[in-house]
Amino acid sequence: MSVKHTYRKAGLFVGATLLAATVFSFKDDLFQISKNLDVFASVYKEVNLNYVDDINSAKMVKTGVDAMLNGLDPYTEFVPESEIEDYKLHYVSTQYGGIGTSIFSRNGKVYVSEVFEGFPAQKADIRAGDQIVKINEIELTSRNSDQVSQLLKGSKGAGIKLQIKRGDEPIIEKSLIREEIKQPNVSYYGMVDGNIGYIKLDKFLENSADEVTNALTNIKKNNPNGIILDLRSNGGGILQEAVKIVNLFVQKDIEVVSQKGKIKEKNFTYRTVSAPLEGNLPLVVLVNGRSASASEIVAGALQDLDRAVIIGQRSYGKGLVQQTFSLPYSSLVKITIAKYFIPSGRCVQALDYAHRKDDGSVVKMADSSLHEFKTHAGRSVYDGSGVFPDLAVKQERFADVTQTLVTKYLIFDYANAYRNTHAKINQAKTFSLNDTEYADFVKYLSGKNYSYNSASEKILAALKTEASKDKQYPELQPELEALKNKLASTKKNDLQVHKFEIKQILENEIASRYYFEKGRYEANFKYDKELAKALGVLQDKTLIASILKGEGNYKVIGKPQVTLAAAKVDDSN
Repeated sequence: MSVKHTYRKAGLFVGATLLAATVFSFKDDLFQISKNLDVFASVYKEVNLNYVDDINSAKMVKTGVDAMLNGLDPYTEFVPESEIEDYKLHYVSTQYGGIGTSIFSRNGKVYVSEVFEGFPAQKADIRAGDQIVKINEIELTSRNSDQVSQLLKGSKGAGIKLQIKRGDEPIIEKSLIREEIKQPNVSYYGMVDGNIGYIKLDKFLENSADEVTNALTNIKKNNPNGIILDLRSNGGGILQEAVKIVNLFVQKDIEVVSQKGKIKEKNFTYRTVSAPLEGNLPLVVLVNGRSASASEIVAGALQDLDRAVIIGQRSYGKGLVQQTFSLPYSSLVKITIAKYFIPSGRCVQALDYAHRKDDGSVVKMADSSLHEFKTHAGRSVYDGSGVFPDLAVKQERFADVTQTLVTKYLIFDYANAYRNTHAKINQAKTFSLNDTEYADFVKYLSGKNYSYNSASEKILAALKTEASKDKQYPELQPELEALKNKLASTKKNDLQVHKFEIKQILENEIASRYYFEKGRYEANFKYDKELAKALGVLQDKTLIASILKGEGNYKVIGKPQVTLAAAKVDDSN
C-alpha cells in the first residue's frame, strides 16, 4: 500500500470520526433543548393548574424568559407584542403622533416637564409646569405617566382637548391637533466661540447620520475653524449610522469597525464608502462615562485613525453588537451576536459577562489584563475599558444641596414661576441671574423643605453607628454631638458656598422656558468645562498636531496603572 493511499484512508477515517462527533453533538444539543423545554412547559402547566391564587400567565412566562436572558447580559432581551411600540421608539425611531411634550407624575398629579419647540403644545402656549387635569374629558387622577402618555398620543391630524391648570390660575381648556412628532437625533447645532462649529448628537437612531450631515453642511457655510462633535451621555444605537458619521470625517475605503461572533456569516467589516464631507478641519469629540456603544465606535475609530482629539472622561465600555429576531405573535428577541473591534484592533467592552463571580455579579476587566494596541500614528491605546480621552477633564459632582434642589423640584418650580412673571429674557447665550435675582431665589426657598444630609453628615452618622457597636459611643458622644452641630451650622451657608453651580442649573432651567432645549444648551455653554477645553485645543494647531502625532506626553492614551494591587478594578468613569 502506498504512503499516499494510506494517508487518504487515514484522512477519510479522521473526517468520518469528526463528522460522527459533530452529528452526535448536534443530536445531544437537540435532546437537551427538547428536555429543558419539556421541563419548562411542565412546570408552567402545574403552577397554572394548582397555584392557590389566579396567575397572569403571560406575565409569568415573560418573567421566566427575562430571568433566563438576564444570565447572559443586559442587552439580550425579550420584547412581547405589548411593548413593541415602546421598543421602536427607544431603539429605532423617536417618531409618533402627539402634541410635543414630556410629562411626569408628582403627588398623584401629572405635569408637563418639557415642551418641544415647533409642535402643537408650544403653539398652544402650554408650558413646563402646567398640570394636565383632563384629556378628552378623562380624569387623570391616579393615572401614572405611562397611561397619560398613551392618552396624549394618537393619529396625526386627530383632535385632542386638554384641561390645564397653571399655578393658582383657573383651569383653562385647550384644543389641539396632533402632529407627527419627531425627536431629532441631533438636538443642537450651531456656532460657538472662536468660530467653531458645534454638533450635539443624542442618539444613533434612524437618520442620525443624515442629521449630522445636515448640521455639518450648514456649519460649513460659516467657514468654521474647527468642529466639536458632542457625544456625551449618548448611549448609542444603530451601528451603521455610526459608520456613516465616521465617514463624514474620514477618507473613502477606510476600515471603521468589524463585528466578530461565533457565527461566521454574521462577521462583517464596515468601511467608509465615499469621500468625506469634511476631511481636514480640526475635530474634537466630547465623551463621558455615559457615552456608549455606537458613540464609542465613532470616538474610538476617530481616535484610532488619529483624526480627532477625544476630550472628557473615559467612556462606558460597551463593545457588544445586538440583532433583533422576530418571534411568533408579533414579539421579538434582541440578542448579542458579536463583539465589535475598532481600527486598531481593540474591543472597548469593559464588563466580562462570560466570567461572573459565584454570586452572579459582573466585574470590569482588570487593568492587568488589558492589551496594548496602536493607532495609525503609533500612539498606544488599550482594550477592555472604554475609550480613554486624549485630554481628560475631571467630571465635577454637584453638591448635596444642589442635587436636593433639583430632585425636590424646587429649581423646576422656581423656573415656572419666573416664566409666569417675566415676559421675556435676554438671549440664552447671554442670560445670567444677577445677585439680586439669586437673592430672590434664596428668599423663595424660605419655608420650603429641602433638608438633606451632606457627605460629611453621612460619614458622621456611620461613625456614630460603628462607635455604638464597639461600645465607645458614650465616651465619644460629646465630640460627635459638637461636630454634628458644627456641620449643621456650616450647612446653613450652602446656598452661598455653592452659588455658582446652583446658578448654573437655575439659569439653564429658566432659559429653557423661553428658548426650549436649544436655550438650555446655550445657557450652559459658559459653564461647560469640556467645551471650554475643546475650544482651547481647537485654537492651538500645534497642540492638536502634537496630540495626534503622539509626541511627548501624548504617546500613550489611558495607560493602565498596574500595581501590586492590580486585582482591584478601577471602576471610575
